[in-house]
Amino acid sequence: MRARALLLALALFAGGRPLRAADPPANPPRPQVSGIYPHLAMFNNEGECGTGAVVPWADRLWVITYGPHLPNGSSDKLYEITPELRQTVRPESVGGTPANRMIHRESQQLFIGPYVIDAQRQVRVIPPKEMFGRLTGNARHLMAPADKIYYATMEEGFYEVDVRTLAVTQLYEDGNRQKDHGGSLLPGYHGKGLYSGQGRLIYANNGENSPLARQRPDIESGVLAEWTGPGEDWHVVRRNQFTEVTGPGGIIGNERPDDPIWSVGWDHRSLILMVLHGGKWHSYRLPKASHSYDGAHGWNTEWPRIREVGEDDLLMTMHGAFWRFPRNFTPANAKGIAPRSTYLKVVGDFCRWQDRIVLGCDDTAHNEFLNKRKAKGEIPGPQSQSNLWFLESKQLDDFGPVLGRGALWLEEDVAAGAVTEPYLIAGYPRRHLSIGHQGTEPATIEAEMDRDGTGNWTAWKRWTLAPGEHRWEEITESGEWLRLSSRGPLKKVTATFHFSEPDPRTTASNPIFAGLTEAADSASLGGLVRARDKNKRTLSVVRKLVDGESVAPSEYYELDESLTLSPVNDPATLAYTAEKAAIPDQVLTADSASVIFVDDGGHRWRLPRSQKGFDGVSWIGPQRVAREVATERDLFSAHGTFYELPAENAGGFAKVRPVATHGYRIHDFCSYRGLFVMTGLSPDLPEGNPHIVRSADRRCALWVGAIDDVWRMGKPRGYGGPWMETAVAKDAPSDPYLMTGYDRKTLTLTNSSRDPVRMRVELDITGSGTWRTYRELAVQAGETVTHEFPAGFEAYWLRTTADRDGTFSAQLTYE
Repeated sequence: MRARALLLALALFAGGRPLRAADPPANPPRPQVSGIYPHLAMFNNEGECGTGAVVPWADRLWVITYGPHLPNGSSDKLYEITPELRQTVRPESVGGTPANRMIHRESQQLFIGPYVIDAQRQVRVIPPKEMFGRLTGNARHLMAPADKIYYATMEEGFYEVDVRTLAVTQLYEDGNRQKDHGGSLLPGYHGKGLYSGQGRLIYANNGENSPLARQRPDIESGVLAEWTGPGEDWHVVRRNQFTEVTGPGGIIGNERPDDPIWSVGWDHRSLILMVLHGGKWHSYRLPKASHSYDGAHGWNTEWPRIREVGEDDLLMTMHGAFWRFPRNFTPANAKGIAPRSTYLKVVGDFCRWQDRIVLGCDDTAHNEFLNKRKAKGEIPGPQSQSNLWFLESKQLDDFGPVLGRGALWLEEDVAAGAVTEPYLIAGYPRRHLSIGHQGTEPATIEAEMDRDGTGNWTAWKRWTLAPGEHRWEEITESGEWLRLSSRGPLKKVTATFHFSEPDPRTTASNPIFAGLTEAADSASLGGLVRARDKNKRTLSVVRKLVDGESVAPSEYYELDESLTLSPVNDPATLAYTAEKAAIPDQVLTADSASVIFVDDGGHRWRLPRSQKGFDGVSWIGPQRVAREVATERDLFSAHGTFYELPAENAGGFAKVRPVATHGYRIHDFCSYRGLFVMTGLSPDLPEGNPHIVRSADRRCALWVGAIDDVWRMGKPRGYGGPWMETAVAKDAPSDPYLMTGYDRKTLTLTNSSRDPVRMRVELDITGSGTWRTYRELAVQAGETVTHEFPAGFEAYWLRTTADRDGTFSAQLTYE
């Protein structure tokens, strides 16, 4: 409790309002939409502009941005924001790729990036020539915590700095000055977290610097390592991808030497939580909500955090979910970790400031890095930019529904007597386990539960599986953790988990979307949109007005930070935007069975329809299907549904998931100043919707909000399947049809042939082509068989086969 009191006291000093009447704003109120203030957007001239840290200190909010690989400094800035939301770019700014932050309690200074800020808001700078590298973490000093502080870089550079003189002592050279540029001190690459406690300095990296790591998400990658001081070697704790390292003391540092330390990471199976308690490391596994953060190179994660936000629990961000994280979590009290909701934004840091949660985001990058695909076209990069996102605490529970996928075994050989790490099962109302093996002998697998987080394990289930058998099991009993074991050896055993909650949304879109063009409408204010580059800092809009078969000539508009949409006489930019932001045609096709997408590797995937109004050629012309809406994050739009689409190196289309089904004919979309922008609005717009920006001449309009407003467009739903009166060859598998992320699922099999048939329903339980037989169903000639999947039952994809040639249908309804 003392540690929490200290944190709250410093937070009050650092970021709370003074205990006096609030000063009136010096400027008129700035526009705000969905918690995003466009005037607070931050820009640089680099390939990316992420938010590295946000810290309340000395009655201000301090923010730093970073470019992608800039150990010598960059055009990034240190920002000072007043309680009235006035933003100042500090003249001391030197840039770089910083994401470190720590409040040093003894000297009453904030260390953020290369900057040191005292209680009077005086800023000092440690220039890159004195402390070279991409600064990723700070930690309290092991031997002289009152006088010195540690810095770590992303390439294994380690420094100690005198907190008063700022004298820098290099402990280990930064890898950018070495031959391979990645650092030779430790395995892995792409450093993230740094923390100290229990007599050791702990460092994490989350990647691998190799061509293979930029292609496959399932190779060995990353490290968690510790060091006990001068004269000692670094020790590898675990060879996996890790990000955050922290403890109950947060960015101030642990108060007591025996306080726990936590580090969160992942591999291709699941999330990983490591806990240092009593000088010993303990490990746990948690489900993933999103696969967009995967990738063995580590580039897709930014900086996940566990941090104080003024609630009973800490807030954790990891793999697209907001989590409750108990501030007293130890192996003896391993309970209370729970998902709150899922989100789409890329968050680099967050804090509580002025009774709101402030998230620093990574919104719009000039470079696509490894996230290229034909479906997006070749749009020239915008100027890199990001913004802050202000939320009320309760909103953290109200974005996307809770979802969790992961595994303890993935087609692995397991030794007799081996026991898995504990896997989190608490916090998910719907839980299913799929388990099986490919051995030629029967296999017995046992499952145990820790029901209260005390480490007391009791038997839950025992299965004896026939050779090659795979089965599904619902987890209905309460507990915190589950683990598996086998008394005998196992061959190619797989155990995967699919967790969710009943989707509370309805099919109706939230009123904030009133004014978007319905699928059945015949008129629309469409247009192409692109955030401009070269410090223009406006949004280009090429308006397209369609009324039935009549298409008005294109006109050019620009949107600025005040959310004023104005016509601009600039034929050259109109022509440039129309050409360079053109929407690729024929990205999607469809047949009578379902919607079809073919990815860059030539793989065919099938998706549901949402309604018949999207069939055929759109009168507005091609509609945007895929576009990056946050750095290295694509939104995919198909037949009235938005999907989250991971990069190819994070699983690609095989790991796509639905976000919302809406039924609107959206023409184009992009990000700008942290906002999500859509075109495709009704010419007869409703009044009073703050999300609609309309030009004064009323000839152009945009919808603006946050990307995570999309969850409010409506519950994912649809109909379709792999076959519809399809001529099927014996034993030929159908195309995969999307199954994950839908609430209620019903399968209908129809035999239009003269002879009976057995149809096999197979499920991809990992999103990586791990197909397992779910059911074999007999369908008589001319008959239909319907199967309703259990509530909460999940798999990534479904496909069907038949034991004879014939004409068959396999259709699903998602509600």
